[in-house]
Amino acid sequence: MGATGTVTVMNSKFIQRGGLWVAGQSVLLFAIVIFGVVFHGDGKNLLVMASGAGFFVIALGCGLAGTVALGRNLTPFPKPSTHTQLVQGGIYGLMRHPLYTAVFCASAGWALVWQSWPALLATLALAPFFDAKARREERWLRQQFPEYASYEQRVRRFIPWIY
Repeated sequence: MGATGTVTVMNSKFIQRGGLWVAGQSVLLFAIVIFGVVFHGDGKNLLVMASGAGFFVIALGCGLAGTVALGRNLTPFPKPSTHTQLVQGGIYGLMRHPLYTAVFCASAGWALVWQSWPALLATLALAPFFDAKARREERWLRQQFPEYASYEQRVRRFIPWIY
């Protein structure tokens, strides 16, 4: 197989695992970072900055707990590999997608610390994006794990006991 064939196989696997979702998320996150730096506020509103710091703390907690709970199951792709095990313990007993919550909260924190309204608007675009990505991921998880349907009934998607 030549270089073109190898690239085609890699692209196919990338897309099959949900790589376009990863690419879209990367574009949004890049925009949030750039908007925060380029279109920042004057830094005088300490309450907004403190709120941003609070979002960073939530992001850190959700991100670390999610990463530890997933262990070797951690992947950037939304489609689980055939070797993945369903994780329902730890923070996954409180929310089904703590890493998406972590990224959203970190993005909100970034926008607020920089007091950047364009970055905050881009962050708000993450909410429907992550909701759609999670719904797609959950279809794959239901296909692979029959017990996922009952897990969905018990545990909320992003915010414990709420949503």
